[in-house]
Amino acid sequence: MSMTRRRLFSLAAAAGAARVLPGAAPRTPLFEEVPASVSGITWVHDNAMSPERYLPETLGPGCAFLDYDNDGWMDIYLVNSGPCDFYKPSKPIRNALYKNNRDGTFTDVTEKAGVGGGTFGMGVAVGDFDNDGWPDMLVTSYGKCILYKNNKDGTFTDITKKAGLETPGWTTSAVWFDYDNDGRLDLFLCSFVDYGTTEHLSCGDNKLGRHYYCIPRVFRGTASFLYHNNGDGTFTQVQKGTDIAKSLGKGLGVVAADINNDGRMDLFVANDTVQNFLFVNRGPDKNNKWQFEEMALAAEIGYSEGGRARSGMGVDAADVFNTGYQDLFVANVDQEMFSLYRNAKNETFRDVAHANQVAQSTRLLSGWGLKFFDYDNDGAMDLILANGHPDDMIENYSAQVKYAEPILLFHQEDGKLKDVSAEAGPAFTKSYPARGLAAGDFNNDGRIDILIATNGGAPVLLKNRSGEGNHWLGLKLEGVTCNRDAIGAKLRWSAGGVIRTLQKNSGGSYLSSHDPRVVLGVGKAEKIDWVEITWPQPSGKVQRIENPAPDRYMTVRES
Repeated sequence: MSMTRRRLFSLAAAAGAARVLPGAAPRTPLFEEVPASVSGITWVHDNAMSPERYLPETLGPGCAFLDYDNDGWMDIYLVNSGPCDFYKPSKPIRNALYKNNRDGTFTDVTEKAGVGGGTFGMGVAVGDFDNDGWPDMLVTSYGKCILYKNNKDGTFTDITKKAGLETPGWTTSAVWFDYDNDGRLDLFLCSFVDYGTTEHLSCGDNKLGRHYYCIPRVFRGTASFLYHNNGDGTFTQVQKGTDIAKSLGKGLGVVAADINNDGRMDLFVANDTVQNFLFVNRGPDKNNKWQFEEMALAAEIGYSEGGRARSGMGVDAADVFNTGYQDLFVANVDQEMFSLYRNAKNETFRDVAHANQVAQSTRLLSGWGLKFFDYDNDGAMDLILANGHPDDMIENYSAQVKYAEPILLFHQEDGKLKDVSAEAGPAFTKSYPARGLAAGDFNNDGRIDILIATNGGAPVLLKNRSGEGNHWLGLKLEGVTCNRDAIGAKLRWSAGGVIRTLQKNSGGSYLSSHDPRVVLGVGKAEKIDWVEITWPQPSGKVQRIENPAPDRYMTVRES
């Protein structure tokens, strides 16, 4: 967002405030920032910033909403940096797990839970890999990953080595998904650049006489990792011989979604300074080796419309336009524009960012965490973007681009996304060095809240205050034959004469993990006619719920 545009927003807000009559109630913001003094979340990210400007310093952190203790309330996990080959903290630092006290406050339970980390953490992916009904956590790192198994008693155990997940290199975003439809969650890990071992490439001095962060273009790309869940608490690397192994990228964001409705989960990967990847799941070959076809170029989502590789960071997928097919989103750095890809239903996509105010609003921004979600429960998919430039010295070189940047909110109206950031509330007039973003309903009021992790700062918790008078239905899906998290489930629901669709994807955003429940918005309709759930394979069953009561959460178990 340009400085001119920010000033216009500030002037408009001031003019609006001036028109409020004495004694009149102020307008309720769409989202209200919850201060640490209220939430109890006092943890702050340490980005290990040094004069040498090592690249991992600028890419974290991620965050997550998860119900680690199965009490029906979303808890919060926050990832921190830590000891590595270039950073030795002067005092202990750790990740943080905050338990939801069910009254709008949280309590730090990290030490008791045993999830403090200890590596130079990047992101977190939450999933029930062993189908026991309790969420587990995979923490990615510059260094080695950590797999925390939920012990069902408020504690976790690090089983990384036992599980075979001691992944080398620099991993960023990760996603749990069942690629072979055997009912168990497998794991895809984005691998970033080859950053060396003990000596790291220096990009020299800038005009200020200081080191600066290297552009990832100068580093070699690496192949990402695909792990198959063996069903016994262990995993096996299976990317060898597939396009995943052949595709050397610089992966930062990933989302798993079925883009062609063939019942198999595909992968969209955002790469930094090289083309993005679309790994379409083609199933097993004649030797029963699972195949993924990398076809981003053919799908027209590998490069910009001008044929250039961009700095892909955050991604997401959703049926934005209610066509029954998954659309895609990728956020880039300033001057590159972000892309909203509409699914053409034939394994190709068309960039419609300009028609949806996305390109115009993001020209001077760098995007990381993001999420498609129906923030006001009117039944139409909206969008939130967390932004911040990767270079903390950018303001010395640019009069327009800033290091800390505003959050953007888009509302869908008449089939188009409209930038409503100026109306969203005071939090949207501030600027942040934002990175990860997680969406989840922490107070169980049916309105999805937002958690944003900032680089070298405190997290931002935004309570959703929108959608007054709109109705909704929240579903916690429990697979039996399919994976317990029901990732890949497809939903249809009817209310007020409108039928809408939704797919339960996995991953998305950047380094972060969302509330696993789905919320179906129905607007002013006071009655929901029916909800239809198509469970993922190997089940494939279709389950129908007639006339469910709205404005509540309910658990639906695969029948």
